Amino acid sequence: MAGHSKWANIQHRKGRQDEKRGKVWTRVIREIMVAARQGGGDLGINPRLRLAVEKAKAANMPADTIKRNIDKATGNLEGVQYEEIRYEGYGIGGAAIIVDTMTDNKVRTVAEVRHAFSKYGGSMGTAGSVAFQFRKVGQLILAPGTSEDKVMDVALEAGAEDVISDDDGAIEVITAPADFETVKNALEAAGLKPEVAEVTMRPENTIDLAGEDAAKMQRLLDVLEDLDDVQDVFHNAVLDA
Repeated sequence: MAGHSKWANIQHRKGRQDEKRGKVWTRVIREIMVAARQGGGDLGINPRLRLAVEKAKAANMPADTIKRNIDKATGNLEGVQYEEIRYEGYGIGGAAIIVDTMTDNKVRTVAEVRHAFSKYGGSMGTAGSVAFQFRKVGQLILAPGTSEDKVMDVALEAGAEDVISDDDGAIEVITAPADFETVKNALEAAGLKPEVAEVTMRPENTIDLAGEDAAKMQRLLDVLEDLDDVQDVFHNAVLDA
């Protein structure tokens, strides 16, 4: 199956994350704490926590920092209680946007998200206004030049739903959320290291934006991602690089 070109957008996102190491740590810590509070501190039985700890290690977070935040979340140490809240809205050209936050002050968070939408050309929607345009999946993206045949053989054998060859040569593997870890481990065991490996909200349909519209949309996305309480921003825009 063929798909849109995503590689430039992925590299842009990774570059921004590398520039903002402190912000990445903050987001990962919040994810660790929420995952541990909801599913317990045992990595062996909490897949969401395992994935959060993997992200923390990839961001070079010290092991004692990881453990301390798991302990806070499970009640062994005093810590802040974060609440997960999802906001939905529209960007340039009517593009759909989902903003996932973790906050200890939802009044502050909703005000900041609404302000970002209105100032940079978007608009807030109501709950459910755009979420139906996305599907929660496991997504693994491998760099251009990777053998599509090998990826397909390994991924489908491990239970992946689909393998997509993007226009720029990147290979995207889609899984059910419950099968994400199994497929990821199978790919890595076969020497296939994904550049992106996450459980995400994948758009069912996309909107192409180019020129000034693409630049405006990227600015809106950047501003939303820079908000302190924002964990993830999902959208259905394909931006002309």
